[in-house]
Amino acid sequence: MYNQKMASEILALKIIIFIFSIVIHEVMHGVIALRYGDRTALNAGRLTLNPLPHIDPIGTVLMPLILALAGGPILGAAKPVPVNPLNFNNIRQGELAVSAAGILANFGLVIIGALLYNLLPQTTSFIAVAQLLSFLVSINLALGIFNLIPIPPLDGSKIVMALLPYEAAREYAKLEQYGIFIILGLMYFRILSLITQPLLLIASALLNVPLSFF
Repeated sequence: MYNQKMASEILALKIIIFIFSIVIHEVMHGVIALRYGDRTALNAGRLTLNPLPHIDPIGTVLMPLILALAGGPILGAAKPVPVNPLNFNNIRQGELAVSAAGILANFGLVIIGALLYNLLPQTTSFIAVAQLLSFLVSINLALGIFNLIPIPPLDGSKIVMALLPYEAAREYAKLEQYGIFIILGLMYFRILSLITQPLLLIASALLNVPLSFF
């Protein structure tokens, strides 16, 4: 009974960590947008760690559920924070910084989690804490790597667009109408896992933290 209770508590805490990880990703987009002069996210009430304004029925609920049923690593997304690049005091620089902010937030959590994991005493008393830190590292690694993929509307594509010449960026942006179908196709044919899995394993080895998902 005790083990079942502990397992339920760990699962609940993992869900909280997962939601926090996708929320901080979106909040950082808005925070950096504000620094470049765009108040859209602030005015929309999205610069908050309260998860309720960030919940997206598809990205936060349906997508993780489908991946869980498929037996794959759980990924998801919060509702995108509204950003208007036309308000930036430096549009190209602002677009690059805002696009990178969410990914860097996830990788920042990876570093913090890995440091704490490796400083943690390797005793049975800290098994639950180790599991949660391992999950924190794993889910944020997965989110960071996934969002680096340069397929619109993922952040990686926006970083590429911010670096491309204007005309090339405009043509590249036209892919966005097909982006979600490309991503789903890559998931369905397991091509996405062929790309992300080796990166996850390498990062896990370098950080000395075992991969752990739901």
